[in-house]
Amino acid sequence: MGNSHSQPTNNVDPALRPRSLKHHKSTPHSLRLLRARESSSISRSPSPSFNSFSEKYYEREKENQQPSRTPGGPLVRLSPPSGATSVQPLSVPVLTHILLPSPAAGLLSAPPSRGSTSESDSAYVRFLHEYPQYALSWHVDALRRSEYSRLGPNETYVDYMGGALYPASLISVHAEFLQTAVLGNTHSESPSSKLSAALTATARAAVLSFLNAPRGSTVVFTANASAALKLVGEAFPFTPGAAFILPEDAHNSVHGIREFARAKNAPIVYLPSPPRGGVRVRETFVLIDKHRPPAGTPALFAYTGQSNITNSKPPLAVLAHAAARGFTTLLDAAALAPTTPIDLTQTPVDAVAVSFYKMFGFPTGIGALVLAPGIGVWLREKRPWFAGGTVDVVQVPGIAVGRTAAIDEAFEDGTLNYTLLPAVTTGIRLLSAYLPALPARVTALSASCARHLENLRWPRSGAPAVRVLSRRPDMPPEAGEAAQGAGGIVSCLMLNEQGDPIPLSRVAAHAAENGIALRTGCMCNPGGAAALLSLGSLMTVLGRGDANHPPTLRALEAAAGRELGVVRVSFGLASCWTDVWRVRCWVVQALKDEWAINSSASVPSAEIDGEAGLGSVVGRAI
Repeated sequence: MGNSHSQPTNNVDPALRPRSLKHHKSTPHSLRLLRARESSSISRSPSPSFNSFSEKYYEREKENQQPSRTPGGPLVRLSPPSGATSVQPLSVPVLTHILLPSPAAGLLSAPPSRGSTSESDSAYVRFLHEYPQYALSWHVDALRRSEYSRLGPNETYVDYMGGALYPASLISVHAEFLQTAVLGNTHSESPSSKLSAALTATARAAVLSFLNAPRGSTVVFTANASAALKLVGEAFPFTPGAAFILPEDAHNSVHGIREFARAKNAPIVYLPSPPRGGVRVRETFVLIDKHRPPAGTPALFAYTGQSNITNSKPPLAVLAHAAARGFTTLLDAAALAPTTPIDLTQTPVDAVAVSFYKMFGFPTGIGALVLAPGIGVWLREKRPWFAGGTVDVVQVPGIAVGRTAAIDEAFEDGTLNYTLLPAVTTGIRLLSAYLPALPARVTALSASCARHLENLRWPRSGAPAVRVLSRRPDMPPEAGEAAQGAGGIVSCLMLNEQGDPIPLSRVAAHAAENGIALRTGCMCNPGGAAALLSLGSLMTVLGRGDANHPPTLRALEAAAGRELGVVRVSFGLASCWTDVWRVRCWVVQALKDEWAINSSASVPSAEIDGEAGLGSVVGRAI
């Protein structure tokens, strides 16, 4: 994995260089204007729309030549994480090809060119014509070229819901920083510990700024979004007199909170999911009003910002309605935050859970729980457990314990991952520069991908080859319902010529064999999967077990008569139209192969033996 900035850099005006992590630190939401000069690579041609937009040009040039850095060329100097003043900046070469979109992008036909087919050229021209807003995100394509050059022509990554890909500079800058900095446990007073504490404080401030959290909010670092959700569940004072309300279309980490509610005999109320996922807003308002807690009685309302399987983005205004009725509000933003700006000042929420690896790929193993002013103090006293770092004094033997006054430390059990937290700051600075362009970009990609897949047919019979199940951006709302947004996910089923689903295990194996990184299964979201696959009535099967015969996926699949789950393609920060086209070409080839798999490929024994159930294990968990 080489540094993706290693491109020819000699005789390049500094004003023409793409932005680097250094610039994200000082001006995260701006891009320097590029000056047109004789020596620049900016296209002045009034035609090829794909050539005036960087993506297609780069793909062709990458296949036709292997540029190398000229010794002595100018360098971009990347800054280490703030607070590490003793670390020398890392010097890396920079990509020179920056192509601004022409005013004619998407309007003019494309001439034949090297390394491409007329079919793909024409498809790209149509794409830009149908989604002109995509051309406004040309700087994201520059990021793709400079930071993700390790994605070669034989590897297509479309599993951003599972985890984002990290930018190359994020790794190289942090590695250089670790090689020269001396960091110590934050629970000490040594210089190394103080440096770690300062960098941790900087990371907290970066998270609060990224979410525009109100003054007085608290950031609690956790292992991931699931751990953040668990913190709320274990500390929340559920009572028999107040309901816990949550959506059916939610991650298992949200469903798991119901175990804490059940232990305290609190009623559990689910928000029904429409066939395409999300919630029915009017029905949700009715349920909130119906289960409004008595004054002074704690009640929790959990909400999914974006479904990781149905692609639904229900309106966040529902949270304000729940708060006005006396509920404490909890937002699972793990799937929302990577491609959608969140403003906690404009849309107040009591607690928000995120995972940073889903946002910018590195570091893994760090998430955050963001608590609104006052919520942390209230929940701290309800925690049933304490650990090192969360208390001020403990009576031993005895039962007396004094909690630490710092709200963040009261929830951070043990020692933080202080060697990786500085990378969170750097990653947030990078993502902040591109986030405004991502909602329109990923929805355009998902809509285009869904359309391409739906249009595919079996060569002999002409039967549909793909059934798209997830919500699409252009879908009208249900009658009488509020509109729901959509993100960058396409969940579908691959069909045989009789219209039956191809086993997920076979699809996953064929995708892996062809360099397509996607996900199959139920995505740890049983309610969303049930909505897409119309399995609501079958869920009753799972309730028939007992302690000696717990419910199993095999039992549910036996009742359904087939392997359960979907094929999920998801787009994110580094995605581009080329990924859409490669997915489409992969399915076209699979149809020609009749989904045959190379004998050396690994296929779960369930399908080979004719047994149902094990195939959907492939890539199930997120």
